[in-house]
Amino acid sequence: MRILLVEDDAVLAHALKQALVQGGAVVDCAVDGEEASRVLEDQTFDVVLLDIGLPKLDGFSVLSQVRARDTSTPILIMTARDSLMDRVRGLDLGADDYLVKPFDLPELEARVRALFRRRHGTSGATLSHGMLEVNLFTRQAFIDGKLFELTLREFGTLEVLLLKVGQVISKEDFTRHLYSWGDEVTENAIEVCMHRLRKKLTPYGIEIRTVRGLGYMLERPDLGS
Repeated sequence: MRILLVEDDAVLAHALKQALVQGGAVVDCAVDGEEASRVLEDQTFDVVLLDIGLPKLDGFSVLSQVRARDTSTPILIMTARDSLMDRVRGLDLGADDYLVKPFDLPELEARVRALFRRRHGTSGATLSHGMLEVNLFTRQAFIDGKLFELTLREFGTLEVLLLKVGQVISKEDFTRHLYSWGDEVTENAIEVCMHRLRKKLTPYGIEIRTVRGLGYMLERPDLGS
């Protein structure tokens, strides 16, 4: 899951980012409205967490600009403004959810998970593929009911494949989903991770197909070899 956190309070932003990263998310941060709007012009995120009281461009303006270009990215407003009119305004401008500060972290995480499910059309936390079951929120995988050990990067790669079963996913798309701005990404990083994941999955009849020049695809169970 890739999240854009738009928050000008450095202490709060750091705490939220640390918690979300520990939960398995990839998190990028923007500190003002202009930066957030610029980033959202050409980058894709699973969820946007948007403060309202931002410098340079307030959150309502960012929301309006984003919705004029993009109607699909889930946006959760998080703000100290708790008036009914502010909540109505945010929702009418296109926000998917509204959370008033101060809030408990478990509630934020639960709301993010709900928006993530909606974004990807999944009704629950578990994705199944043959004898493989993956819990997107506990970040655990199971083969035939037994815990299947994966690194965080391998899990993230598998998550992307499972959410787009039967679709070809480019290396660029994997990079966008799995790495934040500050990560150093080598040219063959995706290939290395894919090789390791394949080595673990192949004994269980789960094959990741390479589509030369285009990317990778996890075929539907009934189409696999």
